[in-house]
Amino acid sequence: MIEALGLAVLHRFDPERAHGLSLRALSAGLVPLPGVITSDRLRSRVAGLDLANPVGLAAGFDKNATAVGPLSRAGFGFVEVGAATPLPQSGNVKPRLFRLTEDRAVINRFGFNNEGAEVIGARLSSRVRGTVPVGLNLGANKDSADRAQDFARVLAVCGPHVDFATVNVSSPNTEKLRDLQGRAALAALLAGVMETRAGLAQPIPIFLKIAPDLNEDELAEIAEVALASGLSGIIATNTTLSRAGLKSADKGQMGGLSGAPLFEKSTRVLAQLSALTEGKLPLIGVGGISSAEDAYVKILVGASAVQFYSAMVYQGISLAGKIARGLDALLARDGYASVADAVGQGRAQWL
Repeated sequence: MIEALGLAVLHRFDPERAHGLSLRALSAGLVPLPGVITSDRLRSRVAGLDLANPVGLAAGFDKNATAVGPLSRAGFGFVEVGAATPLPQSGNVKPRLFRLTEDRAVINRFGFNNEGAEVIGARLSSRVRGTVPVGLNLGANKDSADRAQDFARVLAVCGPHVDFATVNVSSPNTEKLRDLQGRAALAALLAGVMETRAGLAQPIPIFLKIAPDLNEDELAEIAEVALASGLSGIIATNTTLSRAGLKSADKGQMGGLSGAPLFEKSTRVLAQLSALTEGKLPLIGVGGISSAEDAYVKILVGASAVQFYSAMVYQGISLAGKIARGLDALLARDGYASVADAVGQGRAQWL
């Protein structure tokens, strides 16, 4: 009831203002948090990361790593903050965040607004490390002369202070960023990132986050490059430029669409990627998850773990715990002893 009232109040504010207020409430300890949620079925090991449960927070909610502690106690099995760029940047002109309530969706065109790698790295260095892995989404500055190198620069600064990092070449809100998903550009970019990773005192898992708007040939190229580069896994997917079937008044706003309408599109991409990589790379399923059933579908299609963010706009942060507990019940219902046992068991129907 308290959470429902809080959401009702937040929805009276401009979406970006509401987002900021929710982070402040978390940091101030005003939000009841369940702590770590786990079970024998939910415990997972993904790309060397030990997860209490496979339900993660997607990047974008805590861009500047200001609420890492509370988020690690919110029921998530892992948390991803950022995106961080080498230099601070203000992002695109406001308004740049829109609720599509009728569609249970969100459109954003933030443009990697953040305080920069030095500030974010310092904040991450002071966190108390716990049982919940914390990762950082790596981005590139809009005006950078060498965007590919930006990812390695952020990793060099922040890598020592996180448990994993994600190369984000799939945001639609930085002009021509998605061009870096092409074979040659992506291979060169990842080579630089992996070289920087090798230079860390403790090398960490590196993931690649891809767009949902890729065709089969493009996905095949990405899978090939990812396997050859030594990546730890792929996160599928980021937001979409598609607007099919939307009803809300703001459906025509420019930016990336996330939330319920993305579920089918992102899940089909996940299924294709699962088939292409043949279990050689762990996959993390993202896009449109708003229930334990949604998370379970992603796992059955091929994901070893999942992430969500937009659904919290409508259901609150308690959704993390609800999804984790619900997923545990679904695994038990179907006779799976672990998440790993269920991965990919329902992929065929999505291909």
